[in-house]
Amino acid sequence: MKRRDFIRTTVVSASALSIFPADLSSVTRESIPGSIEKRSLGRTGEKLSVIGFGGIVVKDATPLESSALVKLAIDSGINYFDVAPSYGDAEIKLGPALEPYRKNVFLACKTGERKKEGARKELEQSLKNLRTDHFDLYQHHAVTSVDDVDTIMGPGGAMETFIDAKKEGKVRFLGFSAHSVEAALALMDRFDFDTILFPVNFATWNAGNFGPQVLERAKEKKMGILALKAMAKGPWPEGADRTKYSKCWYEPLTSIDDITMGLRFTLSHPVTAAVPPGEAELWKTAIKVADNIQPLSSEEAEEIKEKGLKGIPLFKYSGS
Repeated sequence: MKRRDFIRTTVVSASALSIFPADLSSVTRESIPGSIEKRSLGRTGEKLSVIGFGGIVVKDATPLESSALVKLAIDSGINYFDVAPSYGDAEIKLGPALEPYRKNVFLACKTGERKKEGARKELEQSLKNLRTDHFDLYQHHAVTSVDDVDTIMGPGGAMETFIDAKKEGKVRFLGFSAHSVEAALALMDRFDFDTILFPVNFATWNAGNFGPQVLERAKEKKMGILALKAMAKGPWPEGADRTKYSKCWYEPLTSIDDITMGLRFTLSHPVTAAVPPGEAELWKTAIKVADNIQPLSSEEAEEIKEKGLKGIPLFKYSGS
């Protein structure tokens, strides 16, 4: 099947996933009193906490602050940690803080390098920074264009490093994060990845037609679905004061009610886990509301749809 025909077919089939209450039969849910819910991750056999720890939370933190944040995560039942070299000094701060718990957590890392040699260099440095001999998940980071996909999957592309690293035991599962529908569909068409990390947000979904196509295809492939931007409100308004949330390139949801709403929307889909924004305050709020994150009813979904349609989405998909 040609890529253009594949995308067209996938878009048409996506409508079923827009129906609420969403079908969560493809994920196994595990609830333990006093701990954050865990869900199965596609076909990997792993179960991850529905709230993840984005490594950017410890960016610019002191070693003491980093250790305290990681301990809070562990004590709350979080076992999913995700980081990348592009998050400033996050890897260097997370490595020592996470070291005492490493054997009991699922550690994901990413590379923005598109060629084999660059990806290998970043992989080895990240392993060193994180003080580990392997990553549970290694991902192509923020793939946006089909040209990126062509480079990654072509001769001498980063995919060669991924495959070699898995053979070497340095990574267990392979995935990608993407910020465009076109790139996500193209990657899923060209390799049998274990996971996808993708924006699943009430506004982008409803006002931007961005997400249904991708989640439907990932579900068909039995991939683990990890979510970004669940707690995003939309683009920063012009002239907005970003000082308080300097780690957010978008305007985040900030009230407890709105954060709960955003997370419930995202986790009402067959999503394993959501990664909150990098601001420690917002991440802590996500932990606080975790017990209230139940699937939406049809009525609640309709209310959120109306709210989403009034917003300005971070991402849009034209379908062309």
